[in-house]
Amino acid sequence: MSKEQIFEILQKALVELFEIESSKISLSSKIYEDLEIDSIDAIDLVDYIKKQTGYKMQASDFKEVKTLGDIVKIVSAQLEKNNI
Repeated sequence: MSKEQIFEILQKALVELFEIESSKISLSSKIYEDLEIDSIDAIDLVDYIKKQTGYKMQASDFKEVKTLGDIVKIVSAQLEKNNI
């Protein structure tokens, strides 16, 4: 799965689950500040990512996450590592 595909999954989740305008969503969007995602929303987002990619982000992954690009990098690296 490419980074672009992972980003598209994130974008779809943010629009569908949290009703965020797609124009506000980019790789550089800050999850908590720009998109106003809280910790409960983050759990829903992690669950959505797992359903779509097969990789479940760990809580420790989210400690380092600031932007959507960070999520894409983590998921992409883990999918490659685990051959998912």
